[in-house]
Amino acid sequence: MSYTSWRGVVGCIKPTMRPGSTEELIRMLPEGVGMIPLFLDVKEGKIDAFKRAVSAYEPQIARLVEAGVDLIHPEGAPPFMVLGYEGEAELIARWEAQYKVPIFTSGTNHIRALKALDIKRFVGATYFSGEINDLFARYFTQAGFEVLGMEGISVPFDKVGSLSAQDVYAHIKKTFLKNPGAEAIYLLGSGWRVLEVVDLLEQDLGVPVIHPVPARCWEIQRRLVIRQPLRGYGRLLAEMPAG
Repeated sequence: MSYTSWRGVVGCIKPTMRPGSTEELIRMLPEGVGMIPLFLDVKEGKIDAFKRAVSAYEPQIARLVEAGVDLIHPEGAPPFMVLGYEGEAELIARWEAQYKVPIFTSGTNHIRALKALDIKRFVGATYFSGEINDLFARYFTQAGFEVLGMEGISVPFDKVGSLSAQDVYAHIKKTFLKNPGAEAIYLLGSGWRVLEVVDLLEQDLGVPVIHPVPARCWEIQRRLVIRQPLRGYGRLLAEMPAG
């Protein structure tokens, strides 16, 4: 193992060719954690496209196992959430039994993050529109949470990165205020560039914000038995609660 990866290596499989979240994660990860990113090329934010994408992950998992990684993270909440909570769990169990490497998806990561913060009911925001948001909400309901709302911004799938953090802040705040009783805010998807408003949302609204990239960094650390808190990206990563 290279000296730059002396604390462990994680293999990440990105569903799209978008830049942004990979760089964000690398900057967050502690020194000594190596990352091997692989990419699929999902181009449509539709249910059928995500269902088709699931089979494309397995060859990439095999490549990462061959590379000798310590942990594998198939990223992308939608491709696995459309399988349902139980369907996703069965797939992960099969992969882990076959490849003998720990594997976690975005959905299972977000469930663990919510539980680590003792969240039972939350409101979600996405950059999808239509019935797919109902599937996302159902996934978390099946996992035992109360989803007070899962509201999307209507934006072309390939233009998500162009949304301003300020516009997303306004969307999230409006959604939160419409749903009294929410104990947290959940942001689905790594495509939008909104890290700069995570702390601001937590300060203004008084609840934790679960953003996929800090949540990913948190779980990688927990899985590799590392605990290096980082401020500026929300309570989860700043406090590093046990998952």
